[in-house]
Amino acid sequence: MGPDYLRPEAVVSASYKEIKGWKPSRPRDDAAKGEWWRAFRDSTLDRLEPAVAISNQTLKADVANYRQALALVSEARAGLFPTVNFDPSLTRSHGAGGTSNLLNAEVSGSWTLDVWGKVQRSIEQQGAAAQASEADLANATLSAQSALALAYVTLREADSARDLYADAAAQYQRSLQIAQNQYDAGVAAKSDVITAQAQLLAAQAQEKDTEVSRQQSEHAIAVLTGRPPAELSIGRGRLADVVPTIPAGLPSDLLERRPDIAAAERVMAEQNAAIGVAIAGYFPSFTLSGAYGYVGDPFIAQIAGANPAWSIGASLAQPLFNGGLTDAQVEAARAAFDSAVAAYRQTTLAAFQQVEDALVALRVYGEEIKIQTKAVSAADQAVKIALNEYAAGTQNYTTVVTAEATALTDKQSLLATRAKRLDAAVNLVVALGGGWSDDKLAAVK
Repeated sequence: MGPDYLRPEAVVSASYKEIKGWKPSRPRDDAAKGEWWRAFRDSTLDRLEPAVAISNQTLKADVANYRQALALVSEARAGLFPTVNFDPSLTRSHGAGGTSNLLNAEVSGSWTLDVWGKVQRSIEQQGAAAQASEADLANATLSAQSALALAYVTLREADSARDLYADAAAQYQRSLQIAQNQYDAGVAAKSDVITAQAQLLAAQAQEKDTEVSRQQSEHAIAVLTGRPPAELSIGRGRLADVVPTIPAGLPSDLLERRPDIAAAERVMAEQNAAIGVAIAGYFPSFTLSGAYGYVGDPFIAQIAGANPAWSIGASLAQPLFNGGLTDAQVEAARAAFDSAVAAYRQTTLAAFQQVEDALVALRVYGEEIKIQTKAVSAADQAVKIALNEYAAGTQNYTTVVTAEATALTDKQSLLATRAKRLDAAVNLVVALGGGWSDDKLAAVK
């Protein structure tokens, strides 16, 4: 009963809008299949990521949900087979005629024939639900892995920011010494020394502030790997300078490479099968039943074993009137399928948006980094010139402070953009499915 499943068409463009203008910086190997994080060539990240699939508590709940879905498939499949029961009873009673014993030892069974394919549709429905659950598990795993990678980028950004502020503090210390020397020589005001001291202390405070972001990122990574924060310590390092080459492929590939799209597609198949289950409610059910065993007094030797009992039967149950219940169930199943189709198409559209967003971010951030790198170089040169002129007495200290503040701001912007570009690379890998493919879904029959 009901329609056979045909995957509805998704809204797919011929190519990505951003693909022509996207040029990865310093290409490396393509993203690894499955262990996609290895494309970033970071040994610490390689060590942390596998623990997500093993120890993350949220994923353990998803694994349990998947096992439950598989059990429901077996439960539905049981409807294809007869049920056999053995429930013997022995009754001893006393009345006017004396005491009597009655043993009822029969094996009984019944079999509801799947004439209209209702059970088959139920198996199909639960099988699709199990595959959707498996795809949900894959999507949750990918999300947790990407969350760890993004937290790791934030941690390394904090490490690099700490180094940046430490270098700035060292520079400001030298500037303070120059201002102090000028003041001691009587060619500079005390305010120059105080300004230099304030600038140095501000940089030292910023260096301290980076520890908050670093520690919170480390705590997040610990929880994602299934450990309390106190049990994980990550050594200091620097933010990576390059991103790997990530081939985007064709938009139509996303229909096979995104686990969330696969899950939405399997939900459509599940709801399609539910229509057949509901339509089968219009038709009668046929049940065969039978029993065989012994009924009598087991303590009377003359008849013990001579009282076999058996029965066979067939029954038909045809709904005649149920107040439009079956009509409503069929309509509800069709509406659920239409909803699943809309959700599937919306999921694909959101996936295309995520890929386009990541592509444009990689392209623009790459161009921005080139400009910011030149700005940092020019700012450093301006600082050097301002300090030399101040030491020579031809420039006031305000110029030095302005040049140093500009240089620090430019370096902060460059570091932030580098981190955002790495985030975009992670987001692109995840948006492309992280090397996952729907052929990894287990066959459920």
